[in-house]
Amino acid sequence: MNALDWLVLFFTLAAIVIYGVIKTRGSRSMEVYLRGDGTLKWWMIGISIMATQASAITFLSTPGQAIEDGMRFIQFYFGLPLAMIIISAFFVPVYYKLNVLTAYEYLEQRFDLKTRALTAFLFLLLRGLSAGITIFAPSLILSTVLHWPVEAATLLIGTLVMIYSVSGGSRAVSLTQRLQLTIVMCGMLLAGVIAYSLLPDQLDFIDTVRVAGHLGKLNMINFLPADADQHLPAGVASVDQLTWLQKVDLVMEDRFNIWSGLIASVFLFLSYFGTDQSQVGRYLGGKNLTESRLGLIFNGLLKIPMQFIILFIGVLVFVFYLFHQPPVYHNQVLYQRALKTASEERLLKIEKRYDSLYSLKQNAVNRLAYAIEENDEKLISASRTEVRRYEALEKRLRQEVRDEIQRAFPKAKVQDRDYIFLNFVLNHLPHGIIGLLLAVMFLAAMSSVAGELSALTSATTVDIYRRLLVKDASARNYLLASKGFSVLWTGLAVTFAIFASFAENLIQFVNIIGSLFYGTILGVFITAFFIRYVKGTAVFFAAICAELLVLFCYTYTNIAFLLYNMIGCAGVVLFGLLFQWLINLRQKAGRSRPL
Repeated sequence: MNALDWLVLFFTLAAIVIYGVIKTRGSRSMEVYLRGDGTLKWWMIGISIMATQASAITFLSTPGQAIEDGMRFIQFYFGLPLAMIIISAFFVPVYYKLNVLTAYEYLEQRFDLKTRALTAFLFLLLRGLSAGITIFAPSLILSTVLHWPVEAATLLIGTLVMIYSVSGGSRAVSLTQRLQLTIVMCGMLLAGVIAYSLLPDQLDFIDTVRVAGHLGKLNMINFLPADADQHLPAGVASVDQLTWLQKVDLVMEDRFNIWSGLIASVFLFLSYFGTDQSQVGRYLGGKNLTESRLGLIFNGLLKIPMQFIILFIGVLVFVFYLFHQPPVYHNQVLYQRALKTASEERLLKIEKRYDSLYSLKQNAVNRLAYAIEENDEKLISASRTEVRRYEALEKRLRQEVRDEIQRAFPKAKVQDRDYIFLNFVLNHLPHGIIGLLLAVMFLAAMSSVAGELSALTSATTVDIYRRLLVKDASARNYLLASKGFSVLWTGLAVTFAIFASFAENLIQFVNIIGSLFYGTILGVFITAFFIRYVKGTAVFFAAICAELLVLFCYTYTNIAFLLYNMIGCAGVVLFGLLFQWLINLRQKAGRSRPL
């Protein structure tokens, strides 16, 4: 990075923070601070919802997901439009009718206080953890660029968000999110255009897509796992020979396929957009019911194209790295540290083998590109097989590097998928654009974290502080308490980000965290809306049992995490019906006893 990059980066960040503070200072009541002034139109609501969901994790991690695993992650969002329709039809009218500040206020009216408190607690737990992960992602960027400790970078991000979110509350979050998402999407589109422009001249757009397709990166629809042939039971020669039960078992353990996208993800999105205060708070600030509904539908229609674009940018970067050698390990800061340890000699030997292997792979890639240009199917097949063989060998070498770095630094996060796109930006894009794209990731993080902190503040103030701790305080007391809780949650999120170590790819990890709790929360709301037979005590204990069941599945089974949402939701409904039947049976037996 040079002076131009720094100027673009810090000017963009400072402008957003100052804009948020100036436009929204002086909230006079808790209601306005937590929900806004009720003037948001449908397109503003839709953008705010998308911006809250699309964190820096989306723009940092999703391209890396596509580079390593192709575009099958897009299936995760196939159930989103259906979820938006259901929420608009059933959830939103209830919230507007009752004029609630949080979704959990409704649960007390429908059930009782303990059910409201339990559900709010589960939300605070999952959203508090997620906020820490959301702050952690851009901290990786800043620490890599500045060679700062991750702790210092995390503290800076948290401070920037806190300045305008504490000053202006929910309205500040919504107003700044419009500018943030606009800059974010323009920056990502620019990165995609530049990535394509850096490809060899003889490779036009259609040929680029065909190269990616032949190497398995355009796998947007999967009925069975992409690597199903590698997990066949003994005695089974091909996938076609599997029974339907064996196929179901493979699908249950696969994270992203058409079935999880159209069925399981609907439950996740129903819970996220229908019961998570970080989203409910966005559309409750709408001008009226119609505007809120339109905002949700707008989000449902635009989210899939948005994710497609981000994943496709990752595919373009994948093709770029076929013709330009990437480093053997993308987290260069950690790699350089490892070279200063006893692992230096072994790492350099692996890197030398990697350089030789890449030369062979590039020759095979050039043959594949030539075969595609000439439409030579026989040569395409042979070249594709050769490239994939080199990719498998390359993958082994990369794993050897990770293992060696892990030995040198046992507590380090050695998965470098989240650094692939960042490494491309820092080393191959023009100055000025680098600063803009780093600002993009910061803005996305600030937008999402601000939305999460606003939701945490709302739930803590309304569902815990005002309802359970201080019931009859003044309006000023509640306003000051709201700002205090905003500061508190920012501190807790920063602390969690500093001390937690995150496994896996961040975009997956944040969804795993959500899936551990969302199903149970959704089950409580589904019961509240549609099963009048079940009362408060039954659903309270049903929620506890369902959450324990989900945690058991996570700890002791290989079930794909998206299915936790279905399991948690179904668990609450079924346990609730069972417990209510037992309660009624006991009450009936008590009434029938002779005096």
